[in-house]
Order: sequence, then structure tokens, then C-alpha cells
Amino acid sequence: MNKTMTDKADPWSAPVTVAQIPDTGLHRDIEAAPAIRQAMAALAGLREILSARASLDVTPRGGGRFHVAGYVRARVGQTCVVTLDPIENDIDEPIDLMFAPPEQIPEMADLIDEAAESDADIPDPPEPIVNGVIDLGRVATDALYLAIDPYPRRPDAVFEPPVVAADPEDHPFAALKALQLDAKPRAAKKPRKR
Repeated sequence: MNKTMTDKADPWSAPVTVAQIPDTGLHRDIEAAPAIRQAMAALAGLREILSARASLDVTPRGGGRFHVAGYVRARVGQTCVVTLDPIENDIDEPIDLMFAPPEQIPEMADLIDEAAESDADIPDPPEPIVNGVIDLGRVATDALYLAIDPYPRRPDAVFEPPVVAADPEDHPFAALKALQLDAKPRAAKKPRKR
């Protein structure tokens, strides 16, 4: 399936064919155009993405594996969860991933499982190289989405629960008091003297 720059699933695309990566590696600086940022904002549920750019190095690691390292920087427009005012947040997220051919993924997952059983550091599983391509735009988009604050708030926003005046009849034992009043025997009426 051919993906385009306006594909809803992956609006920011910057494919690199691994067969064309030199032994010394390569460096890419990418920036998302306004239409792409608008599509990314819609997918992420953001008010807007004012800027998004990434700087990435792709380095061969042998055995068909590649290391992708760098960062994504963005400015996103969100809504404060306390005041509902529009706010802007800066994102500066590092990227450090390994990519491997799909046939190596199960083998590497077994190595990760073995490391999990011991006290050794557990490496992250590699991402698959799909059809001989690493999409740096997708890598940057994923890192950006993961860095978004799900509960953004203005620095000066303070949540204060509403103050409600206490009703003297609204306490834990109010229902018992009502039952007690209903249960009191009524005084018997004395017959009237005639």
C-alpha cells in the first residue's frame, strides 16, 4: 500500500530506504508542513500543532539493523484542563530506537525475554523495517505524540473544588435521627372529663 503525505494514519512521512543508507550512516532534518501539522493535531486531539521538526541520525549496526537517534521538537496548542483557556506547550523529546528486519524481531524478542528473567538491563525490542523502509516522519510523530501532556494546565492555574455550605440536616446520622423521631411512641390521649 502506498502512503501519501496526507494519509490520515501517518500524515508526516519521510521514508528512508535502508538499502541506500551508506556505511557511515546519514543525517536528516525534517519539518512538517502546515497541512501535515493540522492532520497530526486532529489525530492527537490537539487544538493545533504550531511547529514540528526533527533531527535524526540513522546508523547501520550490522545484521541488517539500524540505530535511529536524535530528537523531535514541537510547539502544540492545547486547552488548560483547569481554566479551559488555550495554552501552548513546547515538546523536546529524544529519540533512540533500533530497527531490524521483520524476520529478526521474534529472535530478538526471545533475547529480551531471557534478559527479563535475569537481573540484566532489559533492552527495548527493535522496531520492524517495513518493506525495506524506515519512515523517519512516523518515528518523529510517535515520539511527539508520546510526549504530549495529557492534562495540560497553565502554570498559574489552581484547581479549587467548589465550596458548598454545610446543611445542618445533611450529615451521616441525619437519616438515623429521622428514623428515631418516627420511632418515638406517641403519648396516649387522656380521656376528657365530662
